[in-house]
Amino acid sequence: MTTDTNAAFEGFKDAFKNIQNMEVPEAARDFVKKTANTAKDRAAEVLAGSERMTAAVETAVTESVAEAGKISRNIQQAIYDDAQAFFAGIDKLASAKSISEAVEIQSGLLRARGEVFVSRAKSTTEYLGKLAADGAKAAQDNFAKVYNKTA
Repeated sequence: MTTDTNAAFEGFKDAFKNIQNMEVPEAARDFVKKTANTAKDRAAEVLAGSERMTAAVETAVTESVAEAGKISRNIQQAIYDDAQAFFAGIDKLASAKSISEAVEIQSGLLRARGEVFVSRAKSTTEYLGKLAADGAKAAQDNFAKVYNKTA
């Protein structure tokens, strides 16, 4: 039985030796080289595209953080200005010599605060509109750069 098994495997052994020594045609080698080079080039393009995408996102995030800081500082300044106006109003009210003068001062203060509120609301609306338009334009420009360089 061992002799039969060895004889059966001899055929496989010979075939395997022949496959190992078989020469690969030059056209096949060229095809593999070209395919590998194309894959290598595509990988480089994908990497460059992803780097551009990351830069675009990074730019957008950086600009958003800068805008958030600006908004925060403006809110802090508005709170401070409101506190100063409140204390100035208290000083004015304290200097009133009659109830009618106090009512007049209070009316003037309320009118001034109302004007400040309307002015801030208008400025905020304009600012947010500009911020949205600028953000959309920046995003469009960044993604256009990424798309144009990967296409």
